[in-house]
Amino acid sequence: MEAYLVDWLNLLGRWLHVITGIAWIGSSFYFVWLDNHLQPPAALSDDDKGVGGELWSVHGGGFYHAQKYRVAPAVLPQSLHWFKWEAYSTWMSGMFLLALIYWYGADIYLIDRSVADLSPAFAVVTAILIIAGGWFVYDLLCRSPLGANENALAGMLLLLCGVLAWGLCELYSGRGAYIHFGSVLGTIMVANVFFVIIPGQRQMVHAAARGEPPDPMPGIRAKQRSVHNTYFTLPVLFVMTSNHFAVTYNHKYNWLILIAISIAGALIRVHFVMRHKGRPGPAPLLVAALLLGAVIVALAPRSSALSVTDITIAEVRPVIHTRCTICHSSRPTHVAFPSAPAGVELDTDQQIVDAALRIHQQTVVMRAMPIGNLSEISEDERQLIDAWYRGGARQE
Repeated sequence: MEAYLVDWLNLLGRWLHVITGIAWIGSSFYFVWLDNHLQPPAALSDDDKGVGGELWSVHGGGFYHAQKYRVAPAVLPQSLHWFKWEAYSTWMSGMFLLALIYWYGADIYLIDRSVADLSPAFAVVTAILIIAGGWFVYDLLCRSPLGANENALAGMLLLLCGVLAWGLCELYSGRGAYIHFGSVLGTIMVANVFFVIIPGQRQMVHAAARGEPPDPMPGIRAKQRSVHNTYFTLPVLFVMTSNHFAVTYNHKYNWLILIAISIAGALIRVHFVMRHKGRPGPAPLLVAALLLGAVIVALAPRSSALSVTDITIAEVRPVIHTRCTICHSSRPTHVAFPSAPAGVELDTDQQIVDAALRIHQQTVVMRAMPIGNLSEISEDERQLIDAWYRGGARQE
């Protein structure tokens, strides 16, 4: 019953996280696009009122006229929408999922004892400290003299992200490392909203309400953090979907793959921002494509050196029964799986042969199974399954 309830919490939590994430990222992308497409106001009266830019658009059968003030309107409107709860609810739902799946299920999803033999308590506490510490280090860098030099700051952040990716992959399972890398970036993004962007906007609103010119520094800091959030977005989105692609996080150099794909994502975002500004140079997109292409080539599966004619199911059967049927059985022995995942049972030779393609894909090509390498399958055993499958997955 416990596993059943956890599954429902997982489903509902993921659904909520996707909905709120779409709302946050959608509004963020829209305002970046809007800001970069504003044109000087056509009416002199608008310019006299302090309008710095405007944009006409059409959507859903209606015309829209967006205006941005250079500072603030002379009289603040009674209703002023704040874009913040989209960010807060995305982070809260994401942390709920992180706690439910990777902390509550640390033995399955977070810890890989072939990487580091950690206790669940140590793994979880360390993860919390890393997430919190990531924000404090980032915030200190932005507030330091280095924060005034965007190129130097970007270089330092890239270096620290590389160290973070490597450290997490040396500490946790590949899947756990990837999701915690994204959690650090996601926490930085929402903390930027909560601690810098929204307070800066509040100061601006309060100054406008008093009829005083606002202090420009909070706005400058908020703009810097907003730009960072824009470039963090695509790497975080990759991490959110990465648990479906074990070929990336289970690789020997998973940390390097994570950094390469994250850089590619950031460069793709750079391209679109440049395009919004009317300067769509091909260089960022080209470098991103080359990085992704290099990763694809590097991850291409390699065939086993074992002879494909000599492997029978008699040799494969003990591997399957030892490494797979703790979960994939009519009566799983692992407490976290009351029934066989995806209904795949591997108790008999016929079931093993019928599932040969799936077994090969999940254990050899994708390296997704056993999940978290719970049963500690060896590389030689993976190669044995590969040779058996390529030899025709014979039952006799």
